[in-house]
Amino acid sequence: MSIAELSGLLQTGKLDAVELTQSILEEIGRHPDKAIFTTLLSERALEEAAASAKRLREGRSLGILDGIPIAWKDLFDIEGIPTTAGSSVLAKAAPAAKDAAIVDLLKQAGMIAVGRTNMSEFAFSGIGINPIYGTPKNPCSTDTPRIPGGSSSGSAVAVAAGLVPVAMGTDTGGSIRIPAGFNGIVGYKATRGRYLMDGVFPLAKSLDALGPLCRTVQDAVWIDAAMRGVGTPITPRKPARPLEIVIPTNGVFDGAEQGVIDAFEAAVERLEKTGARITRLAFPSFDRLPQLVAAYGPLVTAEAFALHRERLAGPDAAGMDPRVVARTKLGERTTTADYLAILDARRQMTAETEALVGDRLVAFPSVAHVAPPIAPLLADDETFFAANGKTLRNTGFGNFLDWCGVSIPCGTGDAGMPVGFLLSAMANQDEALLADAMALEDVIRG
Repeated sequence: MSIAELSGLLQTGKLDAVELTQSILEEIGRHPDKAIFTTLLSERALEEAAASAKRLREGRSLGILDGIPIAWKDLFDIEGIPTTAGSSVLAKAAPAAKDAAIVDLLKQAGMIAVGRTNMSEFAFSGIGINPIYGTPKNPCSTDTPRIPGGSSSGSAVAVAAGLVPVAMGTDTGGSIRIPAGFNGIVGYKATRGRYLMDGVFPLAKSLDALGPLCRTVQDAVWIDAAMRGVGTPITPRKPARPLEIVIPTNGVFDGAEQGVIDAFEAAVERLEKTGARITRLAFPSFDRLPQLVAAYGPLVTAEAFALHRERLAGPDAAGMDPRVVARTKLGERTTTADYLAILDARRQMTAETEALVGDRLVAFPSVAHVAPPIAPLLADDETFFAANGKTLRNTGFGNFLDWCGVSIPCGTGDAGMPVGFLLSAMANQDEALLADAMALEDVIRG
């Protein structure tokens, strides 16, 4: 069920928070894929559920999210246990002294923390493979085990498999929107800085953003309000003029699967029939960014290397995923002068793109392909890194240019796998994006 459906049952007394939480914990325990969760918080969850049930019986609800279960990506601090960030090298770290700020805010809204979900080690992959804790399997696949997408792999699979109504993710290069697209659910990446980041293990602080993975845009809107500590969620917008959407003609469709293009274009056609104005034009920044990376290296890699430099030089490196180690070490090549040049170019490109787009929305496929099979990616490093780069490409534009974005299912492509429709807006236009996304969701889904 969606958050909205569960909330209606909880608030009216037709569903008990303890029974709901117990059933979710039992279902997680029965589920055959043991790589989805890294930690279950059964004792805490049942205590929080009992407190919620008591409040609801006594008419003291904390709001529409009271009693709603949530899972947390394994890089949010949870009081009393280590934050492992998908890595065994942190398993013996000191337990967190308190919940991450966002965990605490949603607890104050009455939400129930049921567990922490698996992820790419240190959040450094768009694929979602984790050789340490296992790789969650995409529940939409009917032919062969396929990747979940990363790095918020377990969060997406937990929602797509129906284990929880919402799970929290982080997004540095696409780590919410990619697994949302691959698993046929909604994933919202907020503008960087929209939420408190205290107690969240970083990857690249100039790119890291947060957001929920859930079943509907309305669910994301309700979570967004609680994460900002406000009582009134955004409502769907009825624009005074036809909605304007820009579709890039360069970059995002290169090498795209035909099934992905067909599903995306069918959604665009449906939007046009409702009166949306579609403009197709080239984005100069989409051509310039690959050139910038070729010249100086990726921004994310430079910042990840700075974060993990001591770890990579010590014994911990032997216990890490060799692919994560190899990719992170590439950041050593980026000099201080290179890093400053990247930041300067980023400011220019962001300003130029904002001037080009204005207050219009931007749309393109969340990922240029559907979720590929796991086995070939495990077998060959070259295949893995090529797939990882292509998987991260479309969403990575939005991270570099500081956009907000929401991935909405728009149909299926090869092997009947889900295709995501990525609707984005410029920095700090989250309210308009979410309001329009709510209004357009049914049309996009088809």
